[in-house]
Amino acid sequence: QVQVAEFGGGLVQDGGSLRLSCAASGGTFRDYVMGWFRQAPGKAREFVQALRWSDGNTYYADSVKGRFTISGDNAKNTVYLQMNSLKPEDTAVYYCATTYAYRTGSYYDPSYYDYWGQGTQVTVSS
Repeated sequence: QVQVAEFGGGLVQDGGSLRLSCAASGGTFRDYVMGWFRQAPGKAREFVQALRWSDGNTYYADSVKGRFTISGDNAKNTVYLQMNSLKPEDTAVYYCATTYAYRTGSYYDPSYYDYWGQGTQVTVSS
């Protein structure tokens, strides 16, 4: 059974940085994609960034382009989200998800993913 666990959230000041980690286990992930999403109170779950293991391609949302960077350690089945220049509007629960990467749908759509972590809270103070 595939399991996903993310961690590294916390409280940071406006303009600060955090690095989130997400580890997947219980499967073979060479043909999988791993994505980061976030959800603020009263808001829909929002795509942030994703990485596809097979070729290392990355995908990103315009809202965080230039500030966030996704990277991965294939040997550890772990992806990272480096978040810089954080703003109060980045405050949300951040989720990591993974699924098979070669099927109909969009990596930007939360419903595409089969396996989710429990989330880690990121709070940016003003």
